[in-house]
Amino acid sequence: MAAVRVQSYNVRSLRDDPAAVTRVVRALAPDVLCLQEVPRFGAWRLRRRRLANACGMKIAAGRRACGLAVLTAPRVRREAREFHLLTPDPDLHRRALAIAVLEMDGTRLIVASTHLDLKKGPRRRHVEEILTHLDRARTRYGAPVVLAGDINEEPGGASWTRLTERFQDAYETAPAGGELTFSSRDPTRRIDGVFTDPAIRIKAAGVPADEAIARDYPTATDHRPLTADLDVPS
Repeated sequence: MAAVRVQSYNVRSLRDDPAAVTRVVRALAPDVLCLQEVPRFGAWRLRRRRLANACGMKIAAGRRACGLAVLTAPRVRREAREFHLLTPDPDLHRRALAIAVLEMDGTRLIVASTHLDLKKGPRRRHVEEILTHLDRARTRYGAPVVLAGDINEEPGGASWTRLTERFQDAYETAPAGGELTFSSRDPTRRIDGVFTDPAIRIKAAGVPADEAIARDYPTATDHRPLTADLDVPS
């Protein structure tokens, strides 16, 4: 059994306060950090590398397309990675799935980051594509799956419901801290999620409420960070 902290965080291309983003991540100390809206224009490689270094982490998965990345703490070893573009829609942002196959304390784990569309139709279709990719990864690597990301939909929506037919909703299973993730200044919606295979035990999940950390939330980016503390079976 391996204890793992996973964090999901939409950083809005670091357009707000990158130093505040770094402080939040370092304070929460995730083993695996699933990012959405990481920089993908200009000196994007350098900006991603600087972010990872500032957080004391390594880039385990992700490409320029679609602004996704998975970062890992030094104790985590990457065994493999995948990146899948999801089917396109005219005039909409391209969506994708970044997958990292990781090993820690002798335990293998698949962690994926995604960012779904604002529109219901593409979002629902992409959920099916994501489930297919993750089913294949689970079979290929023989490990349980964690999916984290900006779902752009609240619990009860069609896409969220479909995900919870296959996965555990970490916050719903073991709520701790805050529930709402958007917006960071005045949170009114839970649109970010961490979802896990049933074999994974969820110990606690939510938006950390520690005041020393939370004071950076409004300036760091427009989403609040979501963390999940997990026990992953060997």
